[in-house]
Amino acid sequence: EAAPTMALAPAPPLEPPPVKHLTLMLDWYLSPQHAALVIAKERGLYINQGLEVEIQSPADPSIAIKLLTAGEVDLALTRQPLLHLQAHNGAPIIRIATLTENTLAGLHYGYTTGEGRDLSIPRLLPRSVQQTDDFAAPVNLHFDPIRAMREGQIDAVSDGFYHYLPQQLATEGINTHIIRFDELDIPRSDGLVVLANSDTLARRADTWSRFVLALEQASHWIVDNPDAAWELLISTHPVLDNDINAGAWEDILRRMALNPAALDSRRYAAFETFLQQTGITSEVLLVSRLAVDPH
Repeated sequence: EAAPTMALAPAPPLEPPPVKHLTLMLDWYLSPQHAALVIAKERGLYINQGLEVEIQSPADPSIAIKLLTAGEVDLALTRQPLLHLQAHNGAPIIRIATLTENTLAGLHYGYTTGEGRDLSIPRLLPRSVQQTDDFAAPVNLHFDPIRAMREGQIDAVSDGFYHYLPQQLATEGINTHIIRFDELDIPRSDGLVVLANSDTLARRADTWSRFVLALEQASHWIVDNPDAAWELLISTHPVLDNDINAGAWEDILRRMALNPAALDSRRYAAFETFLQQTGITSEVLLVSRLAVDPH
């Protein structure tokens, strides 16, 4: 007997799933610390997860979290201490991934963020010193510590980027000495973290899980292929191709989070306790208010 017509007709092609478009605001200008974000894009790892990620640099680093809380970007980068401080100010933000595993700090008297002003400087300068008549209040550097150093406006900066600022200052003929957070009895904290808006966390949980999976795949490829990763990074973003960034690349690789989703709850709880004990905050927030593993 003749086969039914439907059995002979080819199956209709499967429609590809719709691609979700995401905007991610960096903490400042693009740098090799953002390698996993860039590599995931260039190697098609976001697309494999049904995502299209647009990476943006802020005109002013202070606006990234403001745009995230206003719903004008989907994700934003910051450092863990700033996450705590902003959350205590009521910002609906939550950590969903870690790019680098511990924060590195510079020197003091000038600052660029609330982290440097409220955490580093009080540890470096006892209250008794700050209350003397000849004490000069720390200067807000407006994210331009090199100019302030060059012009003699400050002697040191409390929250400079360890990988770049000393080398950049060296090109200006300024030698520096580094003091790390662990020398100041400030608890160890994550370096760069990816934030989402906590008000939309449940609704977008699957999206964040797929985004972080792409980051994890990128991080592993970078560590397995460091030279190829560097060449891909500078070929797609030639502005990163300089001696300072090349010299920092090996150290960045050592600090890259290979499991970006993994959450060290004790680290976040310890930092909350530190903030309360030092009088910076009046209460201790639950870790679940600050950070999650999106998987």
